[in-house]
Amino acid sequence: MVHLVTGGAGFVAANLIPALLRLGHEVVAVDNLIRGRREFLSPLVATGGVTFVEADCSNPHELEAAISSSRVSEITDVWHLAANSDIPAGISDPYVDLQHTFMTTFATLSVMRNRRIGKIHFASSSAIYGDFADLRISEDMAPYKPISNYGAMKLASEGQISAACESFLERANIFRFPNVVGTPATHGVILDFIGKLAITPQTLNVLGNGTQQKVYLHVDDLVSAMLFISENSRDKYNVFNIGPSDDGVTVKFIAETVRDIVSPRATILFGEGQKGWVGDVPRFRYNVELLARLGWRTSMDSSNAVKTAVRQIAMQEGSA
Repeated sequence: MVHLVTGGAGFVAANLIPALLRLGHEVVAVDNLIRGRREFLSPLVATGGVTFVEADCSNPHELEAAISSSRVSEITDVWHLAANSDIPAGISDPYVDLQHTFMTTFATLSVMRNRRIGKIHFASSSAIYGDFADLRISEDMAPYKPISNYGAMKLASEGQISAACESFLERANIFRFPNVVGTPATHGVILDFIGKLAITPQTLNVLGNGTQQKVYLHVDDLVSAMLFISENSRDKYNVFNIGPSDDGVTVKFIAETVRDIVSPRATILFGEGQKGWVGDVPRFRYNVELLARLGWRTSMDSSNAVKTAVRQIAMQEGSA
């Protein structure tokens, strides 16, 4: 079978695509390379099984042309990962998320309809929920009140996919995942802290007071869950929180873990308040029992996911 991966040169795709190849699938990867990196896919393209096309996934005509140029057999599944991954950038300029988070969904569905592709697997986010403080968030929490443009456009994308299920989709799997960590890292708090210590090895400045507490999911677990859901989901429209069942870890914990591995003598200097930036949800916990009942749980809790990712990203950046 042939699977289309939008955002195919990004962080999650760099881990998902090898897994799809191991399952015997062909892959067409499409990415505009604004944040994705061609080198993530180059070895896979060289060994066969992956066709990469640089194109704007928010433009249905360009996306259609990209698929046509790949000259592959019929596509059966779409893994829609294309989105803006820089939440603060979307706060500064709302058009960023309109184009790169929502319009990529609209364009992908348009192409799927024209080509009669029936199955979509969508990378959504905990950001769709908004700030529920200390409540454990389940898939049926309501009302949703996203506080970032990224979260709003992910929620709008879910709505568009739901509507498409009524008219032409055969199956939709919605993956709502929290902060995902691992390599190859292109953004995120761990990479940010390692980058800061590379510039000022004696001092690590942290936005906020360090008490922000969230769950973290390692990308290996994320890919495992996505594939498991794609094989085992039962309904036409499926929504799952993906993450560990723990209460998460604090930014202070992450900063200290990075410090201990990268620059043990550094002093950590915290800011004020719980929010690192506008649109940041300072605390959240997931209810993941729906996915557990389907038969899947994470192999790592939040603390081990972070510790593993810090070691991996430090090696990636030559800071270990």
